[in-house]
Amino acid sequence: MLLPRPGRGRKRLDDRRVLNGIVWKFRTGTAWRDVPEQYGPWATLHTRFRRWAADGTFTRMLQAAQAQADAAGDIDWLVSVDSTIVRAHQHAAGTGKRGSAARRSDAPEAA
Repeated sequence: MLLPRPGRGRKRLDDRRVLNGIVWKFRTGTAWRDVPEQYGPWATLHTRFRRWAADGTFTRMLQAAQAQADAAGDIDWLVSVDSTIVRAHQHAAGTGKRGSAARRSDAPEAA
């Protein structure tokens, strides 16, 4: 089991339901408060997300999924690294200013 086992005490919301709510939140980019009630209370989802992120649950889930895909031959581990550097002049930064003629006092005025 990749998700932490529940501790003693009150029965908690189903982990699968909570995980689906967390995934829904990040896929849509919405605020926690806007997650549909079908996934449970937003505060529960947020708390469980923070707890699982802090204790490494998501890292273990990713590693397990990668190991399973690697064992099935679904991952090609060939990596290509491109170290190209493209330098841009400071005026290419897009400061919003247009040409020097618009700033000169001797430029002809538009009529």
